[in-house]
Amino acid sequence: MKNNSQREDQPKKESLDSRFSQTLRNVQGLLKGRSIPGKVLMTRRLESSDRSGLQKQYQRSYSQNDAGRSNDVDKYMQEGVRNTDINITVNKLRASTSNLEHAAREVKSAMGARSTDSARVLKFTKELSGQMVVIERLRELAWSGVPPYMRPDVWRLLLGYAPPNSDRREGVLRRKRIEYLDCVAQFYDIPDTERSDDEINMLRQISVDCPRTVPDVAFFQQAQVQKSLERILYTWAIRHPASGYVQGINDLVTPFLVVFLSEYLDGSIDSWSISDLSSANISNIEADCYWCLSQLLDGMQDHYTFAQPGIQRLVFKLKELVRRIDEPVSRHMENQGLEFLQFAFRWFNCLLIREIPFHLVTRLWDTYLAEGDALPDFLVYIFASFLLKWSDILQKLDFQELVMFLQHLPTHNWTYQELEAVLSRAYMWHSMFNDSPSHLAG
Repeated sequence: MKNNSQREDQPKKESLDSRFSQTLRNVQGLLKGRSIPGKVLMTRRLESSDRSGLQKQYQRSYSQNDAGRSNDVDKYMQEGVRNTDINITVNKLRASTSNLEHAAREVKSAMGARSTDSARVLKFTKELSGQMVVIERLRELAWSGVPPYMRPDVWRLLLGYAPPNSDRREGVLRRKRIEYLDCVAQFYDIPDTERSDDEINMLRQISVDCPRTVPDVAFFQQAQVQKSLERILYTWAIRHPASGYVQGINDLVTPFLVVFLSEYLDGSIDSWSISDLSSANISNIEADCYWCLSQLLDGMQDHYTFAQPGIQRLVFKLKELVRRIDEPVSRHMENQGLEFLQFAFRWFNCLLIREIPFHLVTRLWDTYLAEGDALPDFLVYIFASFLLKWSDILQKLDFQELVMFLQHLPTHNWTYQELEAVLSRAYMWHSMFNDSPSHLAG
């Protein structure tokens, strides 16, 4: 009987694996500009007046809805956790109300403080001016935002690219920048006759993707900017053969490029021209981008190796977390046949760069880099908070509308307030669930 049962289960498992693999291929296709095949009919018009009203609702600002969740902890305690099989009982949650409220107050205080407030600037200045920077203290400060003119120094330190000892810093940066130049000369500044077929194809793919990078920001359409992106990406890919170049990594260079350019260019990014810089300065900026990208991706290598297993694992954790926090949304999405992989793959692959206005990205990355090695797991909480901002809307949409909505989220009018609300909820949920990791086991 046991053997028969195993034989019956085998086709089911193979079918499930096949469906999952097909879904992964479909979603990877999204990064190349293809839409999800099959069930999505993107050209179908919404017929009922109720649907048309919903479309109008997509266009409005959601800051008011978000503000209504400022007392999430109280609401959690009053309503209880919706999922009855949660590993933390409601009574235990109520017993820890005071701790959670304290955590929420800390978050609210931190988020409410603008990164340019004189008190915060003074704290950063004090931390950065010492002979030895205490990285953990710098992380605590950076989590709630870094003053823009301090970002280059802070990011280099948080990523471990620049040493905390100020006496060694200049020498290390000089040596690493020279090393990058040597890599460019060895791998990039060579004729195609000296490249393998795989290297030629990879360089061709990078050259195709660079013009697609942040297309709504004119600065990135400058030919010299795209050439810098190409050099950084190709050199990184050659030096990291386990993954090579994967679409989406081109997006991850852009926050570094903007931050390190800000040391040399004043004003808005809309007025920047990289041609105003010397070749030596451009080389230093590229080197800093290259090494910081390397440090960032070293902590999530399996996100960009074959089949991207790291991303698949985090997408599963996101699905489980959403089920625990907001079971009605989770059940509705499942009933509509929507796989989390179909929208969250891009979120993890590009770290939300394609989902929010670009002027908010560096603020988001302050928190990313402050998380350090814990970033991959904390991304699950950030993305759950991001998704559930639209909880009420998502439950009203059918499959096609869900896909359309999640691929074109109404974030174009977002300000720092909306972003910081997402981060504060993520912090709160992490505080609630971090002591009971079994809810994400799998």
